[in-house]
Amino acid sequence: METDEGPASTSTAGTAARVRAVIADAGVSQREFARRVVMDPSKLSRALSGTRRFTVAELARIADEGRVDADWLLGTRPRERETAPAVHVEGGRPLQIVRETVRLIAEHGFHAVRVADIARACATSSAAIHYHFPGRAELLEAAVRWCMDEDTTRRAAHLAEADDAAAELRQLIALQTVRTAQQRRQWAVWLDLWAEAARSTAVGRLHSEYYRQWRETVTDVLRRGAGQGVFRAGIDPHAAALTLTALIDGLATHVLSVSGPESATAADAMHRTLTAHVTHTILAP
Repeated sequence: METDEGPASTSTAGTAARVRAVIADAGVSQREFARRVVMDPSKLSRALSGTRRFTVAELARIADEGRVDADWLLGTRPRERETAPAVHVEGGRPLQIVRETVRLIAEHGFHAVRVADIARACATSSAAIHYHFPGRAELLEAAVRWCMDEDTTRRAAHLAEADDAAAELRQLIALQTVRTAQQRRQWAVWLDLWAEAARSTAVGRLHSEYYRQWRETVTDVLRRGAGQGVFRAGIDPHAAALTLTALIDGLATHVLSVSGPESATAADAMHRTLTAHVTHTILAP
C-alpha cells in the first residue's frame, strides 16, 4: 500500500505546477487524468493542492502518460518530450498492467496473482511492473479502484438514458445480470473482494466503501421513483435497496457457480426473478 510520507514520496509546489501543466496538455479533466494514471482522484487533488506528496510511482505514471521526463516533474532537469514508445499500448502501460491484473484476479483469484504473472501477460518484465507500481499491494489496490471506476462510469452512462426511475431500475438490473464475459469477470472480482472485506483488509475496506455507494445509488433511484409515483406509495427506499441488492448478490453468485449452456439459463432465471421481485414489491400497481 502506498503512503503519503517517507522516502518513497516527494512533492513541491513546483512539482504540483508541472503536473498541472501535464494535465492541461492532455486536454482532459483532472478526474479523467487520474483515471488514466490509475490514481485515486482525491489523492491527485490533495497532491496538487499541497496537502499530500506524490509518490515516486505516481510521478512515474504521470510522466508516462504525459510523455515527459520524470526528472522534469521533480524539477531536476529541463523539460524534454520523450519519443513515442517502440510498442504502442492502448491507454498506456499503467492501464495495460491494471487491466491484465483485473483479468488475472477474475480468472485465478485475488491471492493467486503474482507480479511475474502480470508481467508475462503484459509481455514485459517484473521490473517494468515495479516501475509503475512498486509493491504488489499498491498494484492490487489500483486494479480494484480501476474496476470500480469502470463500473461506476458504465452505470452512470446507462442511467442517463433512462426516462424515469422505473427505467433506471431496469437498467441497473440489466447491468448486474451476469450475461457477458465482462460481467462475469466483474462479478468474479467482486466475490474475491467480499472475502477481503470480511477479513477487513485494505482492499476489503475499499470494496465495503464502494458497496455502500452502490447501495446508496439504488436507494436514490427508489426514492426518486416514489416521488415520481412509479413505485409503491410508502415504500422504504433503504429497506427495499437492501433487499434488492442482497437478492442480486445471491443470484449472481449462483450464476457464477455454473458454466457452459447452464450459465445462460441461470442468467435468464436471474433476470426473471429480479424483474418479478421489482414488479410485485416495488413498482406501483
